[in-house]
Amino acid sequence: MYRCLLISALFTIGSLGLPDHHALAQKPASASTDAAQAARGETLFTTYCSSCHNLQDDGMGPRLGGVTTIRSDQELTAFIRNPEKVIQSGDNRAVALHQRYKTIMPPFDFLKREEVDAILAYIKNETQLHKIQPLQLTVEANAVAADKLIAPVQKSPMRIELEPFVKFPNSSDKPPHTRIASMRAHPSGDGTLYVNDQNGLIYRIQNGQPAVFLDIRKKIEGFINTPGLATGLGSFAFHPDYLRNGLIYITHTEAFTGKPADYEYDKSIKVAMQWVLSEWKMKDIKSPVFEGERREMLRINVPSQVHGVQDIKFAQGVKKGEPDYGKLYIGIGDGGTTIGRHPELAHTIKSPLGTIIRIDPLGRNSRNGRYGIPSDNPFVKETDPEVWKEIWAYGFRNPHRFAWATDHGHKMIATEVGEGNVEEVNIIEKGADYGWNVREGNFRISASDLKNVYEVSEAEAGPYRAPFAQYSHADGSAISGGYVYKGDLKVLNDKFLFGDIYNGRLFYLHFDRKLSDPTIYEMEIVENGSKTDLRKLTNTQRVDMRIEYDYFTRQLYIMTKNDGMMRRVTKAYLEKEQ
Repeated sequence: MYRCLLISALFTIGSLGLPDHHALAQKPASASTDAAQAARGETLFTTYCSSCHNLQDDGMGPRLGGVTTIRSDQELTAFIRNPEKVIQSGDNRAVALHQRYKTIMPPFDFLKREEVDAILAYIKNETQLHKIQPLQLTVEANAVAADKLIAPVQKSPMRIELEPFVKFPNSSDKPPHTRIASMRAHPSGDGTLYVNDQNGLIYRIQNGQPAVFLDIRKKIEGFINTPGLATGLGSFAFHPDYLRNGLIYITHTEAFTGKPADYEYDKSIKVAMQWVLSEWKMKDIKSPVFEGERREMLRINVPSQVHGVQDIKFAQGVKKGEPDYGKLYIGIGDGGTTIGRHPELAHTIKSPLGTIIRIDPLGRNSRNGRYGIPSDNPFVKETDPEVWKEIWAYGFRNPHRFAWATDHGHKMIATEVGEGNVEEVNIIEKGADYGWNVREGNFRISASDLKNVYEVSEAEAGPYRAPFAQYSHADGSAISGGYVYKGDLKVLNDKFLFGDIYNGRLFYLHFDRKLSDPTIYEMEIVENGSKTDLRKLTNTQRVDMRIEYDYFTRQLYIMTKNDGMMRRVTKAYLEKEQ
């Protein structure tokens, strides 16, 4: 969402002292239709807008076609420079769109005027070519406000203190300057940490200093890290037997050039890019930089740049010889299929999209012969050749992060980023269906408008697993997990710690074997004796927060993309104790 250039801005009318929208709708836009400028605008639109927006269909943000018929270049540019000001002005349509899409884009004042003009030229050209009408806001009958039915996040006396730990170098000259996404501890448990930047880098951190361990941009033909959210170097994981075999697993995106994939769909649906899983074998595990060989394992076509392969992990707390040892779990989003009007490509065991799959990287009994399918996977005995026997659970929109409660029955926990209303914490069960794209949280979804949700009657209940816990978009807009903490910060023990990517609020759940309490609580940050928050610490509205945990040292970290900082949690206590 950070790169959602025009999220609700381009649909706002009657603001900044402008006439009412009925008069403004008759005012022609002045965006140039010069072919060269429009072509440049298409490239810029793809880079900065397409992760969240389409011209003719709703996406994470509103569709953009037709906007240049109701706003002038000057008005649109003013909004792009300061979108929050226009929404705060009270303009009815701006407020309504903010309520519908539930986020405010950051200012994009780093874009040059000619770049903005080119984007507007592209939108106007496409609007005229396809006769696209501007978005009309409608509310469907029986739709409910999720925030009225979901209990709000509860304030708690829990307080934490942070200290700066690592400042990562810029990997881009435009915001976000870094795209730090995941942290992994070295399998030796010696305190060495590794962090990936989605722009194509994995850093090795030792003694608080980051150094490049692997730059995949130099090793992969066709690697792409734009546009937007779900591109680049997605995630990585060390094999649990890394100290003997030197194996690392990495996911990344490539431009689609016609290369055959292990998952393909009807040719009438465009391929936006390909997600690739690879195995990287170190020659010398003691080397501070990667030297070795790469082996491709799995390639998947996706129709958009959102909801990609967000997390890969081996189960924690598993001993060699146990069934889960060495099994790689891979969270795969729906690839934007649902918002792209192809819901049939997800929510089925005949597709890897919208699933968590489980494979044996050292096996070779998969369809392509490059990895193994464990014999205890839930769909392994299906006779239909179209079934993906790799699937462990399905019915996900965007299983953004997952982890295991190693001292609580080895439960797998996944956080699911919602569409327009609900963020979920799910307890993952073997073979279970989590409902997307007919459910969001505990609600039914309208196929015609994914921004609305509906109460579910007993007759409509179906076989879907409900979230263990959920919060509405009144409290945040994009969940990120999360670990069950065990360590020296005693008040955090047996709590599942997670938070909201966008606003940076930090949450927790009391986590026990009986899963008796789904109440979500908020903990606050204290700095120099005063309460603060990640928005203040990062000086931005979109924090882009991740919570990370070293299972070996029991250290807890918070990473924020906007300022490229990794902070360590140094204290945790209840306020009344101070």
